[in-house]
Amino acid sequence: MRLAPAFLATTFLAATAALAAVSDVHAETPADFLHAYEAAARQGNPGFPGFSVQRGEVFFKTTHGREWSCASCHTPNPTAGGKHAKTDKPIAPLAPAANAERFTRPDKVEKWFRRNCNDVLGRECTPLEKGDVLTYLNSLRK
Repeated sequence: MRLAPAFLATTFLAATAALAAVSDVHAETPADFLHAYEAAARQGNPGFPGFSVQRGEVFFKTTHGREWSCASCHTPNPTAGGKHAKTDKPIAPLAPAANAERFTRPDKVEKWFRRNCNDVLGRECTPLEKGDVLTYLNSLRK
């Protein structure tokens, strides 16, 4: 499914505004990010269905018309460490249950979502995609 550029721009601006608000209060938990993504998703879609563990897992493990999926570097088990697909640089576990430092700093979260979504999708992730992935990652236990 291809999203209209106007929809992507609107949801990106909403997510940026929501995360700016989170940044102002120094988000320190994955739940803070989920609240911000939910606000942005609702702004872009008043019929927002809520985040989904299942959609997040499918998104995480699937290629999206490009060479990599999230699991290409983070492994299909995000509670384990991974390595970059090209450089072999070690990557700490992505799931918050296995790495308490994940999803605690707004600057890092947005930087890595932006970079990784571009690698996987060729574009920014929507607030719904970010929220689904984070919901999936939060559901995992070590």
